[in-house]
Amino acid sequence: MHLLMKQLFDYSIAVTGIIFLLPLISLVSIILLMLDGRPIFFIQQRVGKNNKNFNIIKFRTMVNKIDYDTQSFDLGNDERVTKFGSFLRKFKIDELPQLFNVLKGEMSIVGPRPEVRRWVDVYSERWNKVLTVNPGITDPASILFFNESQILNDSQNAEYKYKNEILPRKLDLYEEYVNSQSILKDMVIILKTIKKIYL
Repeated sequence: MHLLMKQLFDYSIAVTGIIFLLPLISLVSIILLMLDGRPIFFIQQRVGKNNKNFNIIKFRTMVNKIDYDTQSFDLGNDERVTKFGSFLRKFKIDELPQLFNVLKGEMSIVGPRPEVRRWVDVYSERWNKVLTVNPGITDPASILFFNESQILNDSQNAEYKYKNEILPRKLDLYEEYVNSQSILKDMVIILKTIKKIYL
């Protein structure tokens, strides 16, 4: 019953969000095309429910498109982020195209953030539990590590910091979410996310 309610909740918000945000999505696409050219979207392979790969969609925020099948990302490396891309990241506008991932059933509005295969393999046993649900656009870890990029930028060894400190803490929160998920909790997380970004 919860799964059905979750699917209806996700689908309803995704459809409503796309309808109301379509002017913004279109405007951002036009600006990106004018300022930085193609491609407009950044597509990267991530690990989803049941350990299956899918392509996550974001607005491109970096100078050069990273290969679609990359198994990593530049931890804390903001050197290639464009000025407009920095603005999109600040207000999480770059994440809006993931509403289409939700429509396709690959993601939920709320759920553990999807990782690249490289970091799933590091803690594979813990991820097995986490990946019993769809990954999400936001979750408690996204709120806690809202400034993750800055934390990694300030670290002397970003990879060590992420692998040994940030990712284990994220997995704690992911597991906690999976064990206690509910529609009400999802609504609270959405409101907390909006407050964190815009208030």
